[in-house]
Formats: sequence, structure tokens, C-alpha cells
Amino acid sequence: MQKEFFYGQDILSVELAIALAKKTIGGRLSEETKQKVQQSSRYVQHMVDNGKTVYGITTGFGILANTKISEEDAATLQYKILQSHSVGVGNPVPEEIARLMLITKLHSLAQGYSGIQLATLERILWHLEVDAIPVVPEKGSVGASGDLAPLAHLFLPLIGLGEVFYKGKRQTTASLFQQTGTKPVSLGPKEGLALINGTQFILALAIKAVERMHYCLEAADIIGAMSLEALTGTKAPFDERLHRLRPFTGARLVAQRLCHLLENSEIMQSHMDCGRVQDPYSLRCMPQVHGASRNAWLHLKELTTIEAGAVTDNPIVFGEDDTISGGNFHGQPLALPLDYACFAASEVGNISDRRCYLLLEGKWGLPLLLMKRVGLNSGFMIPQYTTAALVSENKTLCFPSSADSIPTSLGQEDHVSMGSISGRKLLQVLDNLESILAIELLCACQAIEFRRPLKSSAILEEAHHFVRRYVGFAEEDRVFADDIGRIKNHLQDYSFVRHVQQFAVNKNIPLNKDFDAFSL
Repeated sequence: MQKEFFYGQDILSVELAIALAKKTIGGRLSEETKQKVQQSSRYVQHMVDNGKTVYGITTGFGILANTKISEEDAATLQYKILQSHSVGVGNPVPEEIARLMLITKLHSLAQGYSGIQLATLERILWHLEVDAIPVVPEKGSVGASGDLAPLAHLFLPLIGLGEVFYKGKRQTTASLFQQTGTKPVSLGPKEGLALINGTQFILALAIKAVERMHYCLEAADIIGAMSLEALTGTKAPFDERLHRLRPFTGARLVAQRLCHLLENSEIMQSHMDCGRVQDPYSLRCMPQVHGASRNAWLHLKELTTIEAGAVTDNPIVFGEDDTISGGNFHGQPLALPLDYACFAASEVGNISDRRCYLLLEGKWGLPLLLMKRVGLNSGFMIPQYTTAALVSENKTLCFPSSADSIPTSLGQEDHVSMGSISGRKLLQVLDNLESILAIELLCACQAIEFRRPLKSSAILEEAHHFVRRYVGFAEEDRVFADDIGRIKNHLQDYSFVRHVQQFAVNKNIPLNKDFDAFSL
């Protein structure tokens, strides 16, 4: 990965956006970018000086587009739009999401088509550098006309209003300015509109979803392979020859991964002639199900990358007297793939729950409920209640937000995407999925213990060893919520998957060979 990012100039990938948000790389404005930004700002000032009628610069907003604004009120108009559009409700979004909003907005504005002042861009960069992250309520965007409410809250601190998270505390912008000796910026014509017109809230949610879903999919293959081992399933359905006949890329990748994950397993070798003809679908069809979800993830990643490099402002400033009022702010291009990814993530949880159920049935040499003294003990029966509840909840979250549209701005904005809701729902589904996978992983590790002294493959034994560092074998009932929480934490911080991936690299096991598109 590159060591430094140039806003408005370099290509902003999902991986780079996450790295910027985590401060593992730095970002700045090049001299070339600064010149482009200043030129664009001069174009806007020229329009105001010459009385040119341009939406949002010398007119009102939305349904008030035909209301003329005087030259002396053009700057005041930009302050008012930040105040009037700050109508968000609900809990604040996580600081990482707000950082991603700042990063992606800065990158869009820095391309020099928005008429923003250089001083305003530099202030946004300052917020990132000192880690003074605006407080942004999670609800209020309809995903068109830009993410108006979230972005208005994001940029209230530019004019000395709103709140920020700074040095571990939520505080007013006035308090931040007092501590840092900072003053509000002076907004020029069009700047307020440029700041709030865009899809950066939807985009930030999509970037985070791409990252989290990637690690869920990687974990699902590993955990599914462990469940298959514990259930003495066969790897025959993962044969490359079979998947060449139906060559969906995601399925081919998952089949390859499962073959490598199960390679040289003593457990697998021990039942090669057991006479069982076919495994249940949740084992046999992992390439088809996990693979379809990977295809959905890839679609979301590709479109998120396009949006990360896009200019989603309105109007767009091309020259001194050359502006176009269009619809680049409309969230539909991300709303649809976010909904698609939501179904895909839900299905990974659905099939994981079915594997949990299989592990508890007491078939194929495993004890009922994965514990020897059941009756007195409930074993792992009740954790599967939780997976069932979460799978059901995910299904209710799968109604596509993008299927709805409620006109706003008295009908001027008569079709909206609801893409911000799509993004928030996807993150809810992923949170539930991480819990489901954590429970399957606990069950699979418990079940594999009953196959001793036989061992699984080297890589799955390492995955099992990782879990056992934090959660021991359950001889009898205990508070399983504690176990679930510990393992979920290692899925959420990606340490489980990264540990297994690094082990595979060290052992030269090519889990994702020839499928580079499916990396972050």
C-alpha cells in the first residue's frame, strides 16, 4: 500500500479509505490540486459578480430554485443551508463512519469541480489530522439531493456550530475552538451547497460494509470447513472439475478455498469409505451459497470504488460560465448493490445456522447437543436459539430500502433512493452475522474435540488452536454468552481471519490464488 495519499488526485480504493480513517497512512493536498480548487472557486465568484443565475449560488434550494438571491446575500445563504439542513435524529454514527465521510468528501471536493475555497478544504483536512470528528446523527437522509442532513451535521463545525468527538469526549465546537485557538471559516458562495450535496454518508457506510463483509465471508469458509470436518463430511463436491462446468467466480473461489482448508486431514481420511453418499446442502453447497454472496460482495466493492472517486456535487462547475445542474448526488447507484449485499450477508448467516443445527443433532458419532451429560446440561442447544433469532431478524432487515421512494422538497425531489437506510441495514445484518459465525465456530471447535485423537488439516487445527486460546472446551454448561462475546470480538477485529491467513501464507497454502478481485 502507498505511504501517502493525495486527495483529489490519487485513486481512492476501499482499502485506502479505511487506511486513511485508521491513520495508517496520511493524506494531503498537492500543489496541482490546490491550483485546481482555487481556479474553481474563482469561477464561482465570477458568476456571482456578473449576476449569473446558477442554482444554489444565486438561487434558493430545492423547490426554492426559482427564488433569486441577491449578491450581498449569496454568502449568507451558504451558512443558512448548513443550519436549516441539520435535522438528523438518532444516535451518532461511529467515529470511523464520520471520518470516512470527511475523507470521501474531501477527495470529491478536491477534484476542482465544486467551487470550494482552499481554506475550507484545508479545515476539513485539519479535522482529520487533529482527530476532531463531527457528531453526525444516524437518521434523516433519504439518499438523494445528497445525504443532506448527515453532511450538514458533518460540516456544522466549520462555522463554529454543532459538536465533535475530541480527545475522548463529546463536546461543542465552541469548546474545541477554545482549546485549539481555532476560528470558524468564512464560507463563500456555493460552499454550503457543495458541502452537503453528495453521497458521502451512503459511501462511508458502503466502504465499511465492504470491509466487514469481506472478513465475514473469509471467516465463513474457514468455519464452514471446520463444521464439515466435525460432521465427517466429504470434500468431493469442491472438486475443481465440477465447478468448471458451472464457472461462477465466487463458487470457484470458495471451492478452491475449501479444498485447501481440508487438505491432508486425518479426520477426512478416516471416513473415506463410510458409505455416506451425500452431505446435507449446508455442507455440500457451500461453494454455491458462499460463492453467490461473494459475487454480491464483489459487485458492491466495484461500485463503491467508482463512487469513492466520483464527484457527486450539484451543480458541477466546469468553467467560468459553464455549470451543469444534474443528478450526480442521487444515491441509487449504491442503494441497489447495498440491498443486494444485505440479502447476500443474510444468506451466509442462514446457512451457518443450519450447520449449527447439524452439529447438535447427535448424528455421525457426535454426542447430542455436543455434550456428554445432557439432561442435567443443555449443552449447545441454546446458542442455536440465538442463531435462529438472529437469522430471523436478518430476514426482516432484508426488505430492500431502495424499493421505496417518498417525494421531498414539495415534489421537486420526487424520487429518492433511501440508500442511507440500505447502508445502515447492511451493517446491522453484518453485526448479526458476526454473532452467528461466532456461535458456529464455538460449536465446530467443541465438535472437533470429539474426533480426537484424529486431527484435521494443519490450517484448521491452527484455527481451532486460536479459539482455544480464548475459550476452552465445555465439559458442562456455563454462561455461553461470555464465550460468544469473546469469539465475536475476534471476528469483528478480524484477528481470527488474519491469523489463519498468515498461517496459510507461512505454510504456502494458496487459499485465494488467482482470485485477486476478491481481496480488499
